[in-house]
Amino acid sequence: MDEPVASVAAEPPFPTRPPGRQAAKPADFTLREMAVFGSTAALILLSVNALVCATWSSFFGLPGWIAWQALPGALAVAFIPATFLRFRSAHPAVTVVYALSAVWLGLLNFAFFAAVGCWIVEGMGRLAGWSLPPFALAAVLFGVAVLATGYGLINARWIRVSRVEVRLPHLPEVWRGRTAALVTDLHLGPLLGAGFLRGIIARLRSLQPDAVFVSGDMFDGSTHGLDQLVAPWSEFSTRRGIYYVTGNHDEFAERSLFIDAVKRTGVRVLNNEKISLDGLQIIGVHDSEAGNPSELRSILRQVQIDRRSPGILLAHRPVNLSVAEEEGISLQLSGHTHRGQFWPWNLLVSLIYGRFASGLSRLGKLQVYTSNGVGTWGPPLRVGTKSEIVLLRFEEELDRP
Repeated sequence: MDEPVASVAAEPPFPTRPPGRQAAKPADFTLREMAVFGSTAALILLSVNALVCATWSSFFGLPGWIAWQALPGALAVAFIPATFLRFRSAHPAVTVVYALSAVWLGLLNFAFFAAVGCWIVEGMGRLAGWSLPPFALAAVLFGVAVLATGYGLINARWIRVSRVEVRLPHLPEVWRGRTAALVTDLHLGPLLGAGFLRGIIARLRSLQPDAVFVSGDMFDGSTHGLDQLVAPWSEFSTRRGIYYVTGNHDEFAERSLFIDAVKRTGVRVLNNEKISLDGLQIIGVHDSEAGNPSELRSILRQVQIDRRSPGILLAHRPVNLSVAEEEGISLQLSGHTHRGQFWPWNLLVSLIYGRFASGLSRLGKLQVYTSNGVGTWGPPLRVGTKSEIVLLRFEEELDRP
């Protein structure tokens, strides 16, 4: 027998920012800032590329590496202008260059460590008085780099379902044993389009969650063809709705462009507000505001969280957690980190975010789930991480000692 459709009670509207503040603006950069960033990044990429090419030349016996390294060097550096251009142009050539350079950067990452490994092993061999055939050594290490890249490309498109039980205090009986899906970091754009989203929605249909929460980065940042990218959402619904807040990539341009496109599909955008969903408080705060502790605290106080019932906060980044905990949030659902996507950046992300880099953790009375996300940014690969849809199963939390 079908359960009645859920009731959604909207709280009094709260402005998207505290009174006296302007709405979030896109992150505009001056030409000087873009030039400094671009030249610095290009210098780093060219240096890494030079080391890899010099290693190939030395260990594989390829002459004239300074001349022929121009092609892989140009491909690496092309990622920088292609990244900026794809926000302004939908030309297929820009997409092709961006895709090729992004894949090459992924390979270059592993090739760099293969090159360093070649020189270290050779140096250790000389100190120990033994030697390895340089060609064989380089073939093994660079072969591993190529295999890691190939695996990463395939692994990034293999979307798993992470099933997690979350116990919340004072959970309404109607929610006990019920599920909600957390979907973050789709990064819809030139590389991941409507077809990718249809695949995600097909998985959601099979899971049949009671609600879907999208905690930011629905888009990759480009404003071209937004309606077409999110159109598949209009073909899907759940008993208790689909809810969305912006991530940092959804604010690269004027965020109202992204928000309006999502609204037109029927997905509910939570504009720094609270709704009551069958007794469960759902609070959505956009990325700019959630990233500012004073603004986040102001919003959470204005929406008047009832501490006698559980409150779930949708916020893109797992930051300012102490604010959420102090203001009575029971569970924060975030993404953003991608868990670093691939080695060794997963180690850096873990260093930055600690135990909140991925998975379910606790800070006092606050539980935080940080999803790896379903999409990718930059090099479209995952090594040491997985793309995931998170299926949360809610249960009542007994009194903690």
